[in-house]
Amino acid sequence: MLNAVLKTFAGRIVYLMGSRDFSKKIIDWYLLNPRDLPWRKTKDPYRIWLSEIILQQTRVAQGLPYYLQFVRNFPNVKALANAPLEKVLRTWQGLGYYSRARNLHACAKEIAFKYNGKFPDTYSNLLTLPGIGSYTAAALSSIAFDKPDAVVDGNVFRVLSRIFGIQEDISSSIGKKTFYNKAQALLDPKQPGTFNQAIMEFGALHCTPKSPGCVDCIFASGCYANKNQMQALLPVNNKKVKVRNRYFTYFILMKGNKMALKKREGKDIWSGLYDFYLIEGLKRKKPESILSEDHVLKTIRNKATIVSQSEAYKHILTHQRIEATFVILSLSRDFLIKDLKGIKGLKFYSSKEILALPKPVLISRFLSKNGILE
Repeated sequence: MLNAVLKTFAGRIVYLMGSRDFSKKIIDWYLLNPRDLPWRKTKDPYRIWLSEIILQQTRVAQGLPYYLQFVRNFPNVKALANAPLEKVLRTWQGLGYYSRARNLHACAKEIAFKYNGKFPDTYSNLLTLPGIGSYTAAALSSIAFDKPDAVVDGNVFRVLSRIFGIQEDISSSIGKKTFYNKAQALLDPKQPGTFNQAIMEFGALHCTPKSPGCVDCIFASGCYANKNQMQALLPVNNKKVKVRNRYFTYFILMKGNKMALKKREGKDIWSGLYDFYLIEGLKRKKPESILSEDHVLKTIRNKATIVSQSEAYKHILTHQRIEATFVILSLSRDFLIKDLKGIKGLKFYSSKEILALPKPVLISRFLSKNGILE
């Protein structure tokens, strides 16, 4: 029986490759082309898990320094579990998606105290942990524990859709199931961790979103996208991202060399991080107007002087575009801490204390650019 055949489906020529042929080719390629990354030199589930969480929506070049810093600060899962959340958030600062850091901490606590510091070794049990979804559970179970669970991430979607001509929408439930079943069918059960790392690495380095290396690709002769010039069209993703515009005006209250900040609460962005007193509007507004309208700022207006106003800082998140202006207010000597009673949680901090606080990148950018914090 031939290992690879051509089949007509719905008027299209689809390349069907046997699972053995595919898994052998991609593993052979991987063994010749692996990146030298620290989490690939261990079977320690803690370090593998840490790398997977950090790299979920982060490039390797950006994520590697964070991984190394986490390992230095929290060498094992119990150290991470026992650390204050603020220290975890401060170590995470700059990676974005801070809910991942909070889930990382919560997950560490559950492993440390419920499982006595030992990671569950099955896909189903891993799925019960905070912040661990199907992808991370499969990565952990296969790489750390050699369980035959296929991973499906953006790289896998791209590789499988292009090579096999799969045109189901990856944002749909049917599409996700189709790709999972395909990945599971191709998985080498004898070396599942190596296979999973191989297909992800192939997507990251060779079958890239733009300018894939089709000329010298090991699958070039049978790749559906290559035969039909559809590299730019696959995978299909019809999910539309709605972008929200937000306008921030930060008022930095300064008394001597200290600045007032507060911890963000609730379900909005940057929960658990520290920023200044914030007024948000539907459009840009002059600070003078806000000073005369905001009920809190009106109470201290007679004891505050505008020192400076920054240009607009633009900060782009996945679903949001933020435009922020920073206004520094110098408070008079007779200003008392109790005068801040209208702003819950607002406290004065020294530069040294602010440096240690977890802050949004937007805040750090402003402080650094203006020489307030190095």
